[in-house]
Amino acid sequence: MEDKRRNNGGHSTAAKGIDKRKNKYREALDRACTVEDVEKVLQALRNEAFTGEVPAMKLFLEYYLGKPTQTIEAETTHKVISGLDLESLFSNK
Repeated sequence: MEDKRRNNGGHSTAAKGIDKRKNKYREALDRACTVEDVEKVLQALRNEAFTGEVPAMKLFLEYYLGKPTQTIEAETTHKVISGLDLESLFSNK
């Protein structure tokens, strides 16, 4: 079978907009569950988190507060050369 991505003129093959394949399942979940059902699940997750289950704690806090952003602390070992003029270094004079 030929790879369709290779011969598509450089266009993305990713879905654009709403993925209609998943909409059927989402609609079925909407019909099958009520707000009270979701609240019961969240309460069960909360209770599990309060018993000390670390994965439940993590999941509960991620839903409640959102996932934390990644921070990267970068340290450099480069020394600054005093009196260095980058403009004169890269100019074509």
